[in-house]
Amino acid sequence: MAERTKIWIAEKMRKLMEKKSIEKIRVTEICRAAEIERPTFYYHFRDKYDLVAWMIFTSAYDTDIISVESAARALDNMKRGMIFYKRAYEDNSQNASWQYMLEYFVKRHRQLAMAKTGADRLDTQTEYSIRLYCYGTLGMTREWLFNDNITPSRTAVEMMFASMPENLRSIYFPGGDA
Repeated sequence: MAERTKIWIAEKMRKLMEKKSIEKIRVTEICRAAEIERPTFYYHFRDKYDLVAWMIFTSAYDTDIISVESAARALDNMKRGMIFYKRAYEDNSQNASWQYMLEYFVKRHRQLAMAKTGADRLDTQTEYSIRLYCYGTLGMTREWLFNDNITPSRTAVEMMFASMPENLRSIYFPGGDA
């Protein structure tokens, strides 16, 4: 039941974001569109930024972050939901969506690197490379989404993988099959 309510609220937020930016949408508006009371909204989400982050994470959760095919499908989905993702990426508020996305992907890469190496902690250089790669791929995804109507998603992902720091590449693709 709780998951269905979150999905319902997210659908209403997506519709609101088709018309205006995140910062111009109020929680009251979201509640009115979803036909819920404010306490119900706050039971599920801290604020509207938490809602948008949840929407992004829900769609990103099934993406294999080191698979060209999976990552390309994720970019194709972003293109299909262009307005939502543009609004999410253009937000530069204190709780900007891209910051949530950055931390989400850093965490995913950190967990994957630890699983691949069997380490319970990563060295400083690997941590730095993960953050650098996540900043870069997020920035390039934003640029691709906003400005590039030519490059196919698979090509964009292949270029991102080709730009991966060598120390990460050797962890993720030990046989060199990236």
